[in-house]
Amino acid sequence: MTDCYFDISINFQKVGRIVFKLFDDVVPKTARNFRELCTGQNGFGYAGCPFHRAIPGFMVQGGDFTNRDGTGGRSIYGPKFDDENFQLKHDKAGLLSMANAVFGEVKEGMDIVKKIEEQGSESGKTKAEIIIYKCGTVE
Repeated sequence: MTDCYFDISINFQKVGRIVFKLFDDVVPKTARNFRELCTGQNGFGYAGCPFHRAIPGFMVQGGDFTNRDGTGGRSIYGPKFDDENFQLKHDKAGLLSMANAVFGEVKEGMDIVKKIEEQGSESGKTKAEIIIYKCGTVE
């Protein structure tokens, strides 16, 4: 299946692209949801959405395009949908997850993920505005 990307800006400066490989074979519903939120084909999605939380050396969190703070959520299937599995574990850097269910990984752009982490803090509060200014599928 097609890889997805986020183009990232930090304080309105374009810093680069993160490309994700999705695990369609293990979590097809979750992968489809992420892919369609990247393309915005349903009239909503990740474009313009912030990374609202970053903890250096641990994680970055973004994608809440409803509330923009991690408390919201919407999928292509409705307000929520069940996790498909928990067999894939958080055992390395660069994994992509939603509600602790792993469904993809960073294929390119870990340097950009690190730049996002650098804008974080122990509490998770970000020091800068980090935005997914463009996203979609890789042609």
